[in-house]
Amino acid sequence: MDRKHMSALSIYQTLSRGATSEVQAKAPAAKKIKKKENGIQLNKKSNKKKRMKPLKSRMRPSSTDKSKDDCEADDAEGPALDALLTDLAKVNNSRGRANTLFQWLIHPVQDKSFFRDNWEKKPMLIQRQNPDYYKGLFSTAEFDQILRNDDVQYGVNLDVTSYTNGKRETHNPSGRALPYTVWDFYESGCSLRMLNPQAFSSTVWQVLSILQEKFGSMAGANMYLTPPGTQGFAPHYDDIEAFVVQLEGKKHWRVYNPRSEDEVLPLVSSPNFSQEAIGQPIMDVVLEAGDLLYFPRGFIHQGDCLPDVHSLHITVSSYQRNSWGDLLLKLMPAALEIAMEDDVEFRKGLPLDYLQFMGVQNSEKEDPRRDKFIAHVQGLMKKLIRSAPVDAAVDQKAKDFLHDCLPPVLNSEEKAGSVYGAPARWGDCEALNVTVELKGQTKIRLIRAGAARLCSDGDTVRLYYTTENSRVYHKEEPKSIEMKAEHIDAMEFLIHSYPKFVSVASLPCDTAEAKMSLAELLFEKGMIHTAERLTAE
Repeated sequence: MDRKHMSALSIYQTLSRGATSEVQAKAPAAKKIKKKENGIQLNKKSNKKKRMKPLKSRMRPSSTDKSKDDCEADDAEGPALDALLTDLAKVNNSRGRANTLFQWLIHPVQDKSFFRDNWEKKPMLIQRQNPDYYKGLFSTAEFDQILRNDDVQYGVNLDVTSYTNGKRETHNPSGRALPYTVWDFYESGCSLRMLNPQAFSSTVWQVLSILQEKFGSMAGANMYLTPPGTQGFAPHYDDIEAFVVQLEGKKHWRVYNPRSEDEVLPLVSSPNFSQEAIGQPIMDVVLEAGDLLYFPRGFIHQGDCLPDVHSLHITVSSYQRNSWGDLLLKLMPAALEIAMEDDVEFRKGLPLDYLQFMGVQNSEKEDPRRDKFIAHVQGLMKKLIRSAPVDAAVDQKAKDFLHDCLPPVLNSEEKAGSVYGAPARWGDCEALNVTVELKGQTKIRLIRAGAARLCSDGDTVRLYYTTENSRVYHKEEPKSIEMKAEHIDAMEFLIHSYPKFVSVASLPCDTAEAKMSLAELLFEKGMIHTAERLTAE
């Protein structure tokens, strides 16, 4: 049946068969053991690691020798962060806010050139000679107040680390991290790493909640405070795209190429490396307040503090486990399940004697039965593509992303038109203004472009959403609602209407009661806001 003549419910139900199979991918070991390859092998690959061609050296540029990936910003002023966030609140589209904020983060490099030339490819340095550029994002003073006022736990929210004489150590005691012990560790030469500053800092929360719509992937952050003349971490590479934002002081950074093709865009972070194992740096620079350093996952890095000044930076990160391979991990099991149900060729039995000529112990044999067996498997693999439920697999990725997301930070107008600004209150010994009346002419829209998503889930359609997520990563279970059939078309209409406001009466439901019940449900869950401030009945 042509999709345009199908109801939304029918479309989601056709995807449901591929949406129920998921694979939890095991993290590959950091060290690989030599093993015989078995099964389909189109191109035999040597076990010997290949040294990559070094990137063009990007040492700190002199006035006469600058790499195009080193940017000494002539126009380094840019708007102050607090003023920018105020202006962004006036932007009608949350995706537009994300684009503007990201452009500010990497200014004066242009968004398009960054994603063309650097993203997942090579490091980029921006030196601004403007120590106040990132002012307001985070500070040591704010960190001190967090230690005093919030329940910061060692090992959960804060790590105490050191790296001396080639040895990396963690010094976390148990319990709450109080200023008395934390600052004593710092004075003893230990680095402090806050693992989730967005849980404590409203500004970091706001910045990351906006940027996650730019990346379509979780945006996270760690804070690092390093005493003068020390180093807190051994050389290593990470499994995220990293934006090092220097907030205070200075830090000396060295960045190194991936050691082999196998370590380009790795799936997991590396163990700690010795200095002898990493070669020569391709970038050797000092970041000062207001500067930014970007490097892709897989690029080895280490940072140490200059002897005369401390360093405070935040690393903004994204794109962890967000590759084509990660999508295929969800797609292929579902495709195989569908193929086995639909195609008898996948259900036919294996040859009676296949164990006699297949398997690792038989991999060196010259046997025509092996060639025939492998050719048959290859043919089934080609047929498997026809059964691949790509949209359903993408929905599985989307559900993971919505679970990872930070909840949105609402501006005053959004709050006034949402459940969070509803006038219900306690007064005169009773609950007042409890009922807010949504009417047919009430204009509504989603609170954010990516705040909600319809996904098939077996025989049902569920609406996954972010508005009730916690600022603490995965503190809450994924939030979703099973959708009634009468609401699905209207929900899809509302999602695709963003950023326009639409009236409740315009929702494509069969009855006025269905329109109103959907609007009330979304309102109660904080997924929509109204164009006008709400008033009680």
